[in-house]
Amino acid sequence: MILNATARPGKTASQPWLVWLHGFLGSQQEWQQVAAEFSEPGHLFIDLPGHGGSADVRVASFDETCILLDATLAHHAISQYWLIGYSLGGRIAMHYACGKPRPGLQGLIVEGSHPGLTDPQERDARIASDSRWASQFREAPLEQVLNAWYQQPVFATLSAAAREELVALRRHNNPHALADMLEATSLGRQADLRGQLSQLPHPFIYFCGEQDSKFRGIATTLNVPCHLITAAGHNAHREAPLAFAQSLSPLLPQPD
Repeated sequence: MILNATARPGKTASQPWLVWLHGFLGSQQEWQQVAAEFSEPGHLFIDLPGHGGSADVRVASFDETCILLDATLAHHAISQYWLIGYSLGGRIAMHYACGKPRPGLQGLIVEGSHPGLTDPQERDARIASDSRWASQFREAPLEQVLNAWYQQPVFATLSAAAREELVALRRHNNPHALADMLEATSLGRQADLRGQLSQLPHPFIYFCGEQDSKFRGIATTLNVPCHLITAAGHNAHREAPLAFAQSLSPLLPQPD
């Protein structure tokens, strides 16, 4: 089994591919505006389990998700690549990078992603919280749940119009598939990856919206520079795609 994905070959075959992983509720369309600024490398846009064209794909853990990611890369004959992930996609990318050796992985870029909780009580509380959200996704009208989801403090910088736009965009998802993925990849089930991330054999780069106070704080617990996107919140690449691309460009390998 593989994940639904769209491959866009680049102009320079020698460059590593850029593999894009969206956040919870998103799809492979999420990164299109940023990726459009990079014409040289190849791009692989992936729908994570329970999302977009992978809505029928179910996983029970981060490990199962990483197995599917490996299979998807192999299916598209991608051997050298950078992973770029936002929020849930970033957490999956970090777990993937900290797992078994993967010689093809050349670099890791995450935006607004948590490296893992350190307190067992916090982990238990997060599992319980995600379980409650999952029950809402399964039982209540999706639009109602989405409106509540985007009222969470991490999305406080969104305008009312931006919230409405996101709800309209996300309301076509399969709520049962979303609930399953939310529980399978709960932050409470994720290991604390800080130690492993500090020892990666390749670049690890962290992005964050300037107004995203929660993840700016989390970034200070990582031994890496935090690249801030001016005047953006938690979903910085969506709020300021050009600024994100301009900040990302000098950090990526340049064509020979």
